[in-house]
Amino acid sequence: MKTSRHTRTADETLRIRRTRTTQKPSRIRRSRRWIARRRTALIYNALRGAAYGTGAGIVGLGFYLLQQQI
Repeated sequence: MKTSRHTRTADETLRIRRTRTTQKPSRIRRSRRWIARRRTALIYNALRGAAYGTGAGIVGLGFYLLQQQI
């Protein structure tokens, strides 16, 4: 019998790790979790920024070469 992800039996329920409430995760661990959750968006934005930077560099080089011709 197939169950949905919202209705699991007691045997199928995942164990939840309990951490101490007084101890916060380290900054590195929190950063790694943040990056893991947003990896796709970060890659997309990095690629987009590289494309804008390349385009701006080509336009700037074009105008520089145009000024040297005049």
